Amino acid sequence: MPPSHPAIALPRLIAHRGLSAHAPENTLTAVKAAHDAGYQWVELDVQLLGDGTPVIWHDATLKRCSDGHGRLATLDLAAVRKLDVGAWFGDGFRGERMATLSDMLELLVELDMGVNMELKVTSKRSGTELAEVVVPRLLKSLPPERLILSSFDQPSLQHARSLADASLLPIGVLTESVPEKWRARCEALDAYSIHTDWTRLSARRTREIKAAGYRLLCYTPNDPAAFAQRWEWGVDSAISDDPALFSGIAPPPGT
Repeated sequence: MPPSHPAIALPRLIAHRGLSAHAPENTLTAVKAAHDAGYQWVELDVQLLGDGTPVIWHDATLKRCSDGHGRLATLDLAAVRKLDVGAWFGDGFRGERMATLSDMLELLVELDMGVNMELKVTSKRSGTELAEVVVPRLLKSLPPERLILSSFDQPSLQHARSLADASLLPIGVLTESVPEKWRARCEALDAYSIHTDWTRLSARRTREIKAAGYRLLCYTPNDPAAFAQRWEWGVDSAISDDPALFSGIAPPPGT
């Protein structure tokens, strides 16, 4: 990587939303489970409640992963603290509470873990506002060697870059498929990496990205045999719900 970027020891395997195959996604318990299973990096989602509190959550609503209903944009911290966000996954997780960004950062620091934090900009929400709230907290808590900030939302990444240069804030450009003009987008953000759907990646595009010096991360492979060719192409990391599936199959970092 260019010298402006931190020297990140990027692992081959990153636990998607924590160890989400074995614990409720985006929770403190899922991150602890990833750590206990030997994974040093997790991917998580952050967005704002209606009162401006940043929380670790993927969906715009509560329905899928809690015992509540409603949109995050209409709720405050007091309301979501009452929710059970673990019982939907299994009785053993009953009583799990939604994590704030502060809760999660405290845990990541305690466990000495790295994170790919996605700015999750849902419909009618401001990516700029989200970046304004989240980025200073990330920079205060984590060294740049243990952090990648990503998003599908270009304005949020542009604002994030205005808050910190590439030596302090590694940025990942998140895409469903890598667009033809990927290089211009990365250069505009002084990006560290590209994150894309592994099923939409081609060998040609992989070679272009790697030749240009960017790291390439793929989401969300859970079939090691089907994914194996991507390692050969040069993909750096797989963001998986169940990284243990790749045990003994993923090549060592840097190979």
